[in-house]
Amino acid sequence: MDLTLRFLGGAGTVTGSKYLVQHNGRSLLVDCGLFQGYKPLRLRNWQPLPLAPGQIDAVVLTHAHLDHSGYLPLLARDGFAHKIHSTPGTRDLCAILLPDSGHLQEEDAAYLNRHQLSQHNPALPLYTRLDALHCLKQFQVHAFGKSFEPLPGWRVTFSPAGHILGAASVLLEVAGRRILFSGDLGRPDDLLMNPPEAPPDADTVLLESTYGDRLHPEVDVLAELGPALQRLAARGGIAVVPVFAVGRAQVMLHAIAQLKARGEIPASLKVFLDSPMAVNTTGLLQHHLDALRLSAREVQKLTHTATMVQTTDESKALARLHGPMVILAASGMATGGRVLHHLALHAGDHRNMIILTGHQAPGTRGARLADGEKSIRIHGQDVDVRAEVVRLGSASAHADGAQLLTWLRSMRHRPRRVFVVHGEMGAADHMRERIEHELHCQATVPEHDGVVVL
Repeated sequence: MDLTLRFLGGAGTVTGSKYLVQHNGRSLLVDCGLFQGYKPLRLRNWQPLPLAPGQIDAVVLTHAHLDHSGYLPLLARDGFAHKIHSTPGTRDLCAILLPDSGHLQEEDAAYLNRHQLSQHNPALPLYTRLDALHCLKQFQVHAFGKSFEPLPGWRVTFSPAGHILGAASVLLEVAGRRILFSGDLGRPDDLLMNPPEAPPDADTVLLESTYGDRLHPEVDVLAELGPALQRLAARGGIAVVPVFAVGRAQVMLHAIAQLKARGEIPASLKVFLDSPMAVNTTGLLQHHLDALRLSAREVQKLTHTATMVQTTDESKALARLHGPMVILAASGMATGGRVLHHLALHAGDHRNMIILTGHQAPGTRGARLADGEKSIRIHGQDVDVRAEVVRLGSASAHADGAQLLTWLRSMRHRPRRVFVVHGEMGAADHMRERIEHELHCQATVPEHDGVVVL
């Protein structure tokens, strides 16, 4: 039987990563992500996969971000009963992220039903917190560099990818082929994470391209964030910072701590981390120090940089406070969660600020804010945007186009074929051209649900 690769997500878009490898009657899924952004993409989450979940024999995760892991509770609920293979860091983060994702979906559905804001009666969550807790029992962890067999005769090895805690590139060896899934690659100069390791040799590479058509600015996060917070403090405003609870929230805490230590922003500037998931993730870092650039003392300091907000009542109480202050809240693209309530409350005041900290997928509120739209829709209501919108180009946790090429070029032997995935079409096609012209490799941007024979 042929060895085939099917692109069930992360093809022509930066969300929903799912790559199905099939050979000799066995099926392995690399990543199992949610689609985010435009409504036509989000609707894919509700459509059945082209094969029943019970027909998938194993799942291997590159990392824990929801666009790579967030479909797992649904997969397991609908019949997938085998192992989910990951690094220890990814398992630990999924134990935080997935139940929170289910909880947020239940909350959002309940809100829409209470206020009769959905065309569906009733609005339903895609999955529940309980669904997420159940799928966590199927995780099996493996250390970096230690090969294992998710299926008989199929060998997998994880190598560090930077990006976030536990993130890995995945080398799959099957039927005499070596297939390398880059996962999301971190930056060599990341403020928090160690750089990605050089990739092992492979016949076929699936390379992410989130920032495949651009270069990060030469200034660092501190140089961008410092002046913005100085302006905010001077006018007594409130900054709402949509953050990814895993990675970006901790980078922002570290940057704010450094700016205060240098005297570049007032030590009295109040900071709140309003995300139980981000609070728990920050506490988790001390158990994975080997993956970080930070010392144990610096990691400990993160927990004292902000007031940690856990309960809903504590979150609501922030509305009674006055600036200057900074509220970090999930989600990073303003697609859901507590940040929506803060945006609805503060976006209309010109003294305030909205700070965007990374990639904003097209179709998300974050992308609309980045594009300068003067009104955004939150919970069925139009909210005017008068606050200053600041986009930090240096805060991304993804490698840029040049860094992606450097990583690929560091392979000892050129791969026969590269599939450029996990990027919007412009970014992916730009990366495809560079790979073909500079590395002289065959490169392709696959189509959604496309199938190739390896």
